[in-house]
Amino acid sequence: MRVVSRQSWKWVYPIIGLLTLVGLFFLAQYDYLLFHTSVELFSIIVAVAMFMIAWNTRKYLDNGYLSLLGIAYLFIAGIDLIHAFAYKGMTLIPGDESNHATQLWIAARYLEALTLVAAPFFLRRKLRHAPAIGAYAAISAAVLLTVFVWRVFPTSYVEGVGLTLFKRASEYAISGILVVATGLLIRNRREFDQRVLRWLIASLLLTVAPSCCSRSTSASTTSRICSGTSSSWRPST
Repeated sequence: MRVVSRQSWKWVYPIIGLLTLVGLFFLAQYDYLLFHTSVELFSIIVAVAMFMIAWNTRKYLDNGYLSLLGIAYLFIAGIDLIHAFAYKGMTLIPGDESNHATQLWIAARYLEALTLVAAPFFLRRKLRHAPAIGAYAAISAAVLLTVFVWRVFPTSYVEGVGLTLFKRASEYAISGILVVATGLLIRNRREFDQRVLRWLIASLLLTVAPSCCSRSTSASTTSRICSGTSSSWRPST
């Protein structure tokens, strides 16, 4: 009886995942702004949870891999939160909503990708937490200043035109960095439990996937998705 119960339980998570994806699909059809905000907030909650786990276990870790990821994702979550507030239609942050939101998204993805490349180098060494926090705080502050105050961050979206060359090139660059990060994980595979390694590699590949999808869509569709120029997205024909 117990064996049957365990076999049945294996299908629970895939079914929940499938139902969630279907629900998100229809939510995106109904109200893309609500869909975008929901997904962003969920990812932010996950990132903060990562930080809390990494921070509360830092004394028991024999290397700095998890600590670096936890600290990094706390600040990435902060940038993503401002990105969600700056998204077109939210009207919470005044200014060029479409461009600012896209700039923040690009900055967060660069920070995430570069962190994932750096993290494997801490598999055999400790992390000094205070300097790491200071560095990520300085980087995050610099991102916000270059976007909102100094306005020197490269333009990523132009109203009436769409995504800029910088934004498109950045998608390729970020994807390339993530591929390097995947290679570093495979190179250091002996440092991980095999099941954990598979999940990490899968997560990196899933991080690359959205950029690949956005490059394969038409320019008008990609512009609406990434910058939120419509509250209810429909695929272009």
